[in-house]
Amino acid sequence: MSDFNFTHPLRVRWAECDAQGIVFNVNYFLYFDVAMTEYLRNLGALTEIFEEFFTVHAEADYKAPARFDEELEIGVRCANLGRTSMTLATEIRRGDEILTTGKLVYVHADSKSREKSPLPDKFAAAILAHENTPPERT
Repeated sequence: MSDFNFTHPLRVRWAECDAQGIVFNVNYFLYFDVAMTEYLRNLGALTEIFEEFFTVHAEADYKAPARFDEELEIGVRCANLGRTSMTLATEIRRGDEILTTGKLVYVHADSKSREKSPLPDKFAAAILAHENTPPERT
């Protein structure tokens, strides 16, 4: 996880698995969301900005299955900071094995009007200070 300055541990629960004890594919997006929340908490931005981000794109590439009771690490990093959006790269690992990679795009919007708005300067600065590899700026 050298590309990720932030990781979050997670143990697979039975309710997230199918009848074969393998994580059902949609739950990887739940794992990405949990890790994104913890990423924002780590930046100190969870309570002030959480309700201002809306998911506009989510994708995952599955490489190997996770199974019941396994311990996973979920990496999150900001890959791109736009004027009104950010793109997070995600990766789920079991030890050194990559199980799933993902990409999540969030748009910043006013929490009341839901109109797109620029990313707050303080938030963008926190991301830039946190990341080992600066995100692209578009």
